[in-house]
Amino acid sequence: MDDPVRRMAFSRRALLLGAGMAGTGALLAGRMAWLAVFEGETYQLRAQANRIQDRLIPPRRGWIVDRQGKPIAMNRPDYRLELRPAEVEDLDTTLVAIRAVLDIDLAEDARIRDDVRTQPSFMPVVVRQNLSWREFSACNVRLATLPGVTPVQSFSRFYPEADHFAHLVGYVGAPTPEQYREQKNPLLIYPGFRIGKDGIERFADKQLRGTAGSSRVEMTARGELVRELGTNADTPGDTLRLTIDRDLQDYAARRLGDNSASVIVMDVITGDVLCMVSMPAYDPNIFSRRVPARLWNALQKDDHTPLLNKSAMGLYPPGSTFKMVTTLAALEAGVDPADTVGCSGAYRLGNNTWHCHARRGHGGVNMHRALPLSCDTYFYVMGRKVGIDSIATMARRLGLGQEYPLPLPGQAKGIVPDKAWKQRRYEKDWREGETLNGAIGQGYIVTNPLQLAVMTARLASGREVMPRLIADGPAPQFPSLGIPDAHLALVRQGMVDVVNAGYGTARAARSPIGDVLFAGKTGTAQVRRISAAERKRGVIRNEALPWKQRDHALFVAFAPADAPRYACSVIIEHGIAGGRYAAPIARDVLSFLFEPQRALAVLPPIEAEAARLRALRQQSEAAASIASETRQMMPSWLKLDIKPPVFEIADADAPQPPREPE
Repeated sequence: MDDPVRRMAFSRRALLLGAGMAGTGALLAGRMAWLAVFEGETYQLRAQANRIQDRLIPPRRGWIVDRQGKPIAMNRPDYRLELRPAEVEDLDTTLVAIRAVLDIDLAEDARIRDDVRTQPSFMPVVVRQNLSWREFSACNVRLATLPGVTPVQSFSRFYPEADHFAHLVGYVGAPTPEQYREQKNPLLIYPGFRIGKDGIERFADKQLRGTAGSSRVEMTARGELVRELGTNADTPGDTLRLTIDRDLQDYAARRLGDNSASVIVMDVITGDVLCMVSMPAYDPNIFSRRVPARLWNALQKDDHTPLLNKSAMGLYPPGSTFKMVTTLAALEAGVDPADTVGCSGAYRLGNNTWHCHARRGHGGVNMHRALPLSCDTYFYVMGRKVGIDSIATMARRLGLGQEYPLPLPGQAKGIVPDKAWKQRRYEKDWREGETLNGAIGQGYIVTNPLQLAVMTARLASGREVMPRLIADGPAPQFPSLGIPDAHLALVRQGMVDVVNAGYGTARAARSPIGDVLFAGKTGTAQVRRISAAERKRGVIRNEALPWKQRDHALFVAFAPADAPRYACSVIIEHGIAGGRYAAPIARDVLSFLFEPQRALAVLPPIEAEAARLRALRQQSEAAASIASETRQMMPSWLKLDIKPPVFEIADADAPQPPREPE
């Protein structure tokens, strides 16, 4: 270091190095000062957020109860384990860790992997539902630090009457990815959160959903819970009270047995729907979780259409239950009730012959006897006399061809045809043969069971009764139909005689209650084309036909006959004859309203036979599905899109063939 040049070079390097270190120190000090003074609050909040977490508390869904407050849809505790694919570091490692706590078989493993692969990563995947308390506790202790895996303590929707209310109440399910993208509501990706998917659950979803709460918790860096700092409680959804009578609904579903059918009961004064049953149905408790693919396929292929709400979506020719409409149209047109029509069992128009259900005829028939006898020939004559336009106008006054303001998606409006309707739809003129068929509820005319119940309620009360399902205030006051009391009295007496006169077609519907009379009307609706060759050699009896080609059986009724309070409609798909098969069901359902114990006494043999037939069908389905069994599960956010079946019917102006008595 004696060399002056070397000493000078060293001094310069030392100076530069020192200056660099000093500058770096100054920069670091300045940056630290900046972070501490100017951005300190920001980073303090971030650190706080890492330590303190706000967690959503999903609201408990509001109950759905019947008119007496009995639960139809309620909540029960549900412990489950779920994982969020976006937070899972390694799925294989995660599943190995979960298997150490829970017994997960190969089918569940495959289903979990499939869900992780197909669902959006932000949507939780259910590992296991309905955990026992011991399993749930083990998950909380042994899986607490596993990324993306969350034991969830919540409530699940429960339907105590299962399939008896399925089509009316609907079910709940997980929100779809599209719904989350639209609403950006964090509740929609919360594990286990469910929204209404069908029926009243869907219609009143906002009212039933409630408001979420939140809790603040302190966490360690490893994600372990230290303590709970505070809670804002959730607000449960509102309780929704329906006009339905749960006991009556349950009884009607049981009384239908193994039939594919609908039963509706209304209060003719208030419009309250007391019962709306469509059977067979599905169990909404299963639909609220995940539907096994085998079950879903079986429901879709079942020829009894368990996925269809027959009460509101099913469309059927009303058959002879429509004859009250023709009667009132004839009275309004000035037809004398005493005018007599000769019935020989056949009625000719041009070169064609229309038949009465009584092959030997009824002889001389006036209006007083036409309804009890259900004489087709009489109504052929009356239909031609008043015309289809007058009949259609009366049908609409009685509620047919309408969609009612009810929380029921997919109501079928039906068809009430007239000349203008045919011209619009087919660009053809109306034919007189079509009037004959329309006068007895065949041809183009189709209705749903709810419309027939409303029609019966209006006939019984003389007022423009509108159905309601939500008991949200006092019953409305309905205006008069404007139909003369004398006309309504004649029709009501005819319906009384249908059931109680010795020559009526519904003697099987007579009331078993001594001081209560029932009044009603039978109907049998043709659902297949009958070829000319079959007409010549003789129409095949319903019992000899395949089930889907048999006639529908219908019955409408009101009670008590002297002071109407309840109206009822029953439709049995392919039930052969209204008087023999639909009328006894209406009798028992109405009897339940007056003497429940008497009505319950008829159930044991009916349920035993239904159970036997169900077991046979399940055995057949199980045998057929062994080769094609699949472990796949339908998405929990599945939305049904069911269309009613289309029945093959005769041409609207084809002559009515000879058929069995109603």
